[in-house]
Amino acid sequence: MELIGAHLSSGAALLLWILAAILVIAGILSIIRGAILSGIVLIIIGCLVGPGGISIWG
Repeated sequence: MELIGAHLSSGAALLLWILAAILVIAGILSIIRGAILSGIVLIIIGCLVGPGGISIWG
């Protein structure tokens, strides 16, 4: 959380965590259903949006 802690409040960081988790779960489900490319894209976007990755907001 220290990567974006200086830029976002704890509420905004929590929303980014939730959004990232939803994107990664949707990516995993897409891969299971056979849409491998879109699943990989969703997982990568989830990792970039999450506070542990490169935040698009900071």
